Amino acid sequence: MAGGWWCAGLRWPGEAPELGWRRGGDRRVSVLAYGAALGFRALGERHCVGARGNACPLNAVVPGRSTGGRCAECARLDRAHSVAADRLADDPRTYRVYLAWFGPGLVKVGITGEERGAARLREQGAVAFTWLGRGPLMAARRTEEVLRAALGVPDRIPYAGKRAVRGRLPGIEERARAVAELYARAAALDGRGRPESLERLPLEVVDQAGVFGLDGTRAPTRSVRELVDGGVVAGRLVAAAGPDLHLDAAGGGVVVLDTRLITGWELTAVTDGDVRVPLIDIGNGGVQGGLF
Repeated sequence: MAGGWWCAGLRWPGEAPELGWRRGGDRRVSVLAYGAALGFRALGERHCVGARGNACPLNAVVPGRSTGGRCAECARLDRAHSVAADRLADDPRTYRVYLAWFGPGLVKVGITGEERGAARLREQGAVAFTWLGRGPLMAARRTEEVLRAALGVPDRIPYAGKRAVRGRLPGIEERARAVAELYARAAALDGRGRPESLERLPLEVVDQAGVFGLDGTRAPTRSVRELVDGGVVAGRLVAAAGPDLHLDAAGGGVVVLDTRLITGWELTAVTDGDVRVPLIDIGNGGVQGGLF
């Protein structure tokens, strides 16, 4: 150990992204600001981050390209206790069904706990969204399934697809119109498979491009493929969406760092603005090659 901090991931408790850190029993949070410098160096090997707040009993080494950052056993335990696993049928909390828009042709329907507000939408990088309804978990889950089938939308959208369209988003009015049109299609399904116990909510398009800092910023051209021992990621933070940080790197344009790739690494601060880790091109997915 070189005394560095271990990243616990990016969170969106409010309208500013926060990086969580741990070092032994110490915990801290860094609230990120657009325009500020951000940089670190990875040290040693990447280790499993554990599950549900518990450390990995094996302290297992995990691949650098894994966005989960967990060994197979911890990943299984973490999944088993999630809402998505459909094992919480007696959950008494109220849930909301949402319609999320990430870019032209990239739309999904999902659910989130009402007490979380729009945090889930920020975590996913939804550029615009509207609520569709609220009610018990099983009613929300059933509505989600019905709407997915009726609207022909997937249950998840890979982040690579979201990154590819962020640099060419239409204007705010066009984004709102796209969400409103999908909301109308969803509302037309009332009485045709949607549970009566789910309260329908009115259309209210929330646009998050400003929260993410995407309006008026340069489009990213490359993304970090993985961290390596001694690899450096640094630059000026210009935008953030979901788990992604957009960094204006010295001489390298805007580079996207998926913060799910940095969990499990010991990190130390650096002050230069260079990026020296493997990168891939966002446009065609081709490997740029080598260390930068």
